Amino acid sequence: MEEKEKRAMKTSYLIKRFLPYFKKYRWILVLDLFCAALTTVCELVLPLIVRYLTDMGMNNLEALTIRLILSIGAIYIALRLVDLAANYFMAYVGHVMGAKIETDMRKDLFDHLQEQSYSYFDNTKIGQIMARITSDLFDITEFAHHCPEEYFIAALKISIAFAILAQTDLTLTLIIFSLIPVMLICAMSFNDKMRQAFKRSRNQIGELNAQVEDSLLGVRVVKSFANEGVEREKFRKGNEGFLKIKREAYRYMAGFHSTIRFFDGVMYIAVVVIGAIFMVYGRIGAPDLVAYLLYVSMLLASVRRIVEFTEQFQRGMTGIERFLEIMDSPIEVEDAEDAVPLPPVKGEIRFDKVSFRYSDNNKNVLSNIDLTVAAGEHVALVGPSGSGKTTLCNLIPRFYDVTSGKILIDGHDIKNVTIKSLRSQIGMVQQDVYLFAGSIYDNIAYGKPGATKEEVIQAAKDAGAHDFIMELLDGYDTYVGERGVKLSGGQKQRISIARVFLKNPPILILDEATSALDTESERIVKQSLQRLAAGRTTFIIAHRLTTIKNASVILVLTENGIEEQGTHEELLAKGGTYAHLYRMYSE
Repeated sequence: MEEKEKRAMKTSYLIKRFLPYFKKYRWILVLDLFCAALTTVCELVLPLIVRYLTDMGMNNLEALTIRLILSIGAIYIALRLVDLAANYFMAYVGHVMGAKIETDMRKDLFDHLQEQSYSYFDNTKIGQIMARITSDLFDITEFAHHCPEEYFIAALKISIAFAILAQTDLTLTLIIFSLIPVMLICAMSFNDKMRQAFKRSRNQIGELNAQVEDSLLGVRVVKSFANEGVEREKFRKGNEGFLKIKREAYRYMAGFHSTIRFFDGVMYIAVVVIGAIFMVYGRIGAPDLVAYLLYVSMLLASVRRIVEFTEQFQRGMTGIERFLEIMDSPIEVEDAEDAVPLPPVKGEIRFDKVSFRYSDNNKNVLSNIDLTVAAGEHVALVGPSGSGKTTLCNLIPRFYDVTSGKILIDGHDIKNVTIKSLRSQIGMVQQDVYLFAGSIYDNIAYGKPGATKEEVIQAAKDAGAHDFIMELLDGYDTYVGERGVKLSGGQKQRISIARVFLKNPPILILDEATSALDTESERIVKQSLQRLAAGRTTFIIAHRLTTIKNASVILVLTENGIEEQGTHEELLAKGGTYAHLYRMYSE
């Protein structure tokens, strides 16, 4: 199959995938096309009126009375009022239909992104996603509204104009209409190149968004290293790369429009020259030539709009293609077809010969992990960076799925229960605290949507956060800034702990929750964590080994798996890896 045919099939496939979004609004679309037909009919009447009046003026002037002229004018004004109403419907309701389709697609896109696992976001830039969920979908909106209208109107105008003109002179009509396919073929030679250039520009603007986002979110690091110049240079290269792609796209677009203008002139002069010759030989009359010129002007305007709409069409196709690239990305972690809700658990967790490797890596991060943790037990994970401590904990709430083996909670295989019911019974406190832009109250309440104010305040008290919150000017209504930038590390961490207190899960994962804090903040947060962990099955990842001496069991993870296992005293007495790590830390 030739490359062009492949691309044509691809375009038809994209349209086929897009059509279901019209289903909800099919009656609006039908009315929109009906209004398009009305505006077309109103527009096509004018050349007939002009021909009729010209013919009457030349051949039967006595019959051309003022009353007849005013009657024809009144009829045309009435048609223009119909055109006004129809055009208003198309411009308003039609655009709203396009906006509704955009809203539906954005919802589907966001829902799909919410279902994606950690691995998807590990390999995808947020700036690229933002470009697809905003500007790409706007292009689809314009395409959704204008595409059916423009093609429908053009088909009506071309077919009706052909029928009317063919009755006047078939030969002249065929000559004029034979130029249209030639014009389209020449113009469409730029079509595929335009499509590819538009897609590259979309990808580049996504990269530029990602670079800007990265630079602005890391602005404190940038300024601390006085690297504003480095960031400007990175932005300059990305920005100029975008300009280069846009320049290429506009070159194809310029050729596209120039071709249209050339054939415009060819068709006009063809009508004038050939029509004049036919008039000399008596094949057509002056009124017919005037009507021809008016219809050809109208016809060329329609063809020009269709050909020029190709630019918008290609933007729409590019937007649909980029939309589907996300929608078709597989969801690596999802509910099984027969998944059932996980009942309230006590918190016993068993790893049964669990192995795991990332999708882009052939080497296992974890291999044949066998581990049983009793309900309410506190398990500490230590070991060198890259040994799989965080990965092991991320497997419990199914942020990633095990490569082999299985994980059971109270005897339930976590792959056989719904993800929502599983994660609702697991709480996490991480080193890198993420607070949403909003108030302190909103961020704590995030742990339990619908919680009462009393529950939120009690959670803050349990986390040791209530006192410092009340010292703030706006208390619980204090705006935390993007990512909680207005609060200290210890304050942010206590709010994240309050969030988990409010959730009240039976299983808790603490991922180096105090490693980034100063001594005083660590002491306060450590007390909060001890209250939080009481009575819960808890996994603690810690680099500060003095914080885990009281753990029920300590697991030493290395690239060989669980190398050592026991209490603090047992592992020190063994004199192995843990004892070596502890001596290094103490020194």
